[in-house]
Amino acid sequence: MSERLIKNFDELAITPNRKIALEIMEAGLNSINTEKVINSSIFFSNNILNIKGKEFNLNKFKNIKVVGFGKSSCEAALALEKILGSKISGGVVIGLSKVSCKYIETFAGTHPRPSSQNIEAGQKIFDLINNSKEDDLIITLVSGGGSALLCYPESECIEGAKLYDAFLKAGKTISEVNTVRKHLSFLKGGGLAKIAYPATVVGLIFSDVPGDIFENVASGPTYKDETTLEDVEKIIIENNLGDFNLIETPKENKYFENVFNFVLVSNKTAVENMAQKAKEFNLEANIISTELYDEINIALDKIFQKPFAGFVELAAGEPSIMVPKNAGKGGRNLHMGLTVIKNKMEIIGDDSVFISFASDGMDNSDAAGAIIDKKTIEKIEKLGININEYLKDFNSYPVFEKSGDIIMTGPTGANVSDLMILLTKK
Repeated sequence: MSERLIKNFDELAITPNRKIALEIMEAGLNSINTEKVINSSIFFSNNILNIKGKEFNLNKFKNIKVVGFGKSSCEAALALEKILGSKISGGVVIGLSKVSCKYIETFAGTHPRPSSQNIEAGQKIFDLINNSKEDDLIITLVSGGGSALLCYPESECIEGAKLYDAFLKAGKTISEVNTVRKHLSFLKGGGLAKIAYPATVVGLIFSDVPGDIFENVASGPTYKDETTLEDVEKIIIENNLGDFNLIETPKENKYFENVFNFVLVSNKTAVENMAQKAKEFNLEANIISTELYDEINIALDKIFQKPFAGFVELAAGEPSIMVPKNAGKGGRNLHMGLTVIKNKMEIIGDDSVFISFASDGMDNSDAAGAIIDKKTIEKIEKLGININEYLKDFNSYPVFEKSGDIIMTGPTGANVSDLMILLTKK
């Protein structure tokens, strides 16, 4: 049996249905493993690099450079090095933790608020690709979290932190905030493609964005941006986000003629594999949505609309939240779990199980999410916990820590949005 991805699986799997729900969760996590995704998408033989069927003859390139940013970038860089080896002439990637690469320099940056480490890596990425030539190939590893981790120039980092704080208060979608981010940066919104011109640029996209809006992953450094300064100013004014030094993103087609983007993984990958796992347990799987942007209660209404026995309801996305200024510990998934206890558990059976989890393993804490059923409620009631106070303070972590229902995976090295499971097996 392979090693468990959920570190406390056995402690959580105290009922047959809990065990099934956790097995389905692990199937989703297994399918988005960064190294597996690289190895199933990229092949190298006889100096031909094959990416999802598209061939690149490396004899045509003098230099092969690798840059990357996001929660999956360091793991992806390590996997890519194993494929290309000394063909890589240099590289710089920034993730949440460094890895040991021979040809690519890795950085551990901060997320969601950028810091000096992010600026240093951003400068090195800029220096590496600036003044590239036509016979250069730049492989770009783009993954969720890259909007904060990729940071250049320094002014972007300062304004990016200010934007993030304003964004939390406004409760806006990641699409809207990334539209603003693109217009603060030299590298986002197609800026990287412009700086690398006339080199050939390959974007390897590990999408964390709900739906197929891949140009929003890490704010789209390798995609031509269709938004304008007028669009950004409208978002800022409507949501009272503050004052920012905005720049227009590159619009000239020539910068994107030799750019090739490949989406290697998204939340659909995880959801489809979870559905397949559910079928192994003779359960019907219903994929509700892979782009849940709704406010949490509306998102839960969709998930809990028809909790039929023998079904597994699956969903993915980033439900919107408005976080109070002095919020406690725990993120969107734990908050969603606590909301389920308050508003939804009375409408489902005793054998039902609900899980909402962050695919990167870190729901604004060291927890990926929580598992919830009637046993969870019984433990919380026995402890005399008033969940309304914890919900108001956005402080869900202590509740599930006390009840023993926190799911621990550690950082997964992947990131494809949040994932939700509702199991209603009798």
